[in-house]
Amino acid sequence: MPNDKPPSDLHHHLGYWLRAVSNAVSQNFARQMEKEGVTVAEWVFLRVLYDADRIAPSMLAERMGMTRGAISKLAERLGEKGLVEHEANPTDRRAQVLALTRAGRALVPALAAIADANDAAFFKMLAPDEQRALRALLMKIVSERKLTKAPID
Repeated sequence: MPNDKPPSDLHHHLGYWLRAVSNAVSQNFARQMEKEGVTVAEWVFLRVLYDADRIAPSMLAERMGMTRGAISKLAERLGEKGLVEHEANPTDRRAQVLALTRAGRALVPALAAIADANDAAFFKMLAPDEQRALRALLMKIVSERKLTKAPID
């Protein structure tokens, strides 16, 4: 049965506007991270590891919603950059944990400041209560849709 209803206007779709903002915010942030010698995925890895102090790669993969293979590749790249190291697990010497090096631990606050500045640049026209409301709405969507993968792509 043919649908006589005209298609909805492109600018009516929330996803369209969300993608427009997301692309601009993400692309600018990726350029800033590139200047610091890291990718967005590496930044997220470093930031999660910063809070964890030392963590098994499998647990890091779970927290980031990534495969163990992807975590291993990121850990290898960050190890080559001198930012992450493998250590023996203190409770199981056969296993390993990931930890930030001194350089990695020092870099995270600088990268976080860049992330904060990127947010400020894109969302400064929103009042603090509007920013909180937007964050709450986005977090509600993430929760309802069970979106567990770190947004690194």
